[in-house]
Amino acid sequence: MNPTLPATSIETVEVLLLDVPTIRPHRLSMTTMHRQTLVLVRITGNDGVAGWGEATTIGGLAYGEESPESIKVNIDTYITPLLLGADANQVAARMHHIDEHVQGNRFAKCAIETALSDALARRLGVPLSTLFGGRVRDSLPIAWTLASGDTARDIDEAEKMLAQRRHNLFKLKIGARTVQQDCAHVAAIKRALGERGSVRVDVNQAWTETEAMLGMQWLADAGVDLVEQPIAASNHDGLRRLRQKNRIAIMADESLHGPQDAYQLARAGAADVFAVKINQSGGLAGAQQVAAIASAAQVELYGGTMLEGAIGTMASAQLFATFGTLAWGSELFGPLLLTEEILATPLRYRDFALELPTGPGLGITLDEDRVNALRRDRKTPLVSLV
Repeated sequence: MNPTLPATSIETVEVLLLDVPTIRPHRLSMTTMHRQTLVLVRITGNDGVAGWGEATTIGGLAYGEESPESIKVNIDTYITPLLLGADANQVAARMHHIDEHVQGNRFAKCAIETALSDALARRLGVPLSTLFGGRVRDSLPIAWTLASGDTARDIDEAEKMLAQRRHNLFKLKIGARTVQQDCAHVAAIKRALGERGSVRVDVNQAWTETEAMLGMQWLADAGVDLVEQPIAASNHDGLRRLRQKNRIAIMADESLHGPQDAYQLARAGAADVFAVKINQSGGLAGAQQVAAIASAAQVELYGGTMLEGAIGTMASAQLFATFGTLAWGSELFGPLLLTEEILATPLRYRDFALELPTGPGLGITLDEDRVNALRRDRKTPLVSLV
């Protein structure tokens, strides 16, 4: 037990599903999102202190092997019994115990670890970042994803972001069309933005290695800075070959499911950049280990997102703020993609960055009324008239 804190046992573990529409269709190579289901976890101790975590995914099962529904069932059925009555302040011990009894389930474990860490930091009266060594920056540069699929609309959206000084890093979701069509779309946007904004692309594994070889040459000629996961996640050799034969940086994303993958990718020389995601890494500690492996291998870092809401976004930001370098910025724009706000005070985005709060834990306060209004289990089901 931490000598500065009295013993605190875990009293309740709650999993909430919130269905929130997006401000526009968000098109990826494997699906189009019209809403996001936020998976929120609240862990409360017998001292009344509650911590929050988030296990939000992308597109149900279209992106990965965990869905909002499976996360809730697995936490309720298998993880919660391992936590109830246990010491809430021994976060590492709780996660070790879960790992011994639950295989996989990276997103669920991330939410649990975040909630425990948030509550512990609140009890100590320090920001969550302090538990991971303390922050080296108070704000993070934030990229915006252009994913409408319409060139003119994407250009207009980017221009508005620049004018508002909200984003000057832009990532384009491509891969649903032919390589030629996608590259022409990206090139047109880069021409319109010129040197005012960095343009990157995310292919989400949609290309073959041959298509990637051609597409990356075209994208490099268009002035694009980086290509994220152009080919299948398992094809580390292909990523290495693409990296050796192209002058544009390659970022690993779907290939990177925690420290073991980070080691294998670094050893193979398969990526210039790692997209660090706390959920993909199985939690904050796993993501910190990924960053350490990258540093040792001289692989640069990018703070990735699973399009989480405010809780997952701020948990990521608290950790990313402890990284010594974050060469490619971050992508923690998830709350801005949603039509509904769940915080009493929204996260602050300005001057092309997300500002970190200074309060204890995550440093945010949820609006309980708004959360309850969005909860799936509180909504009245539609009655068919047919």
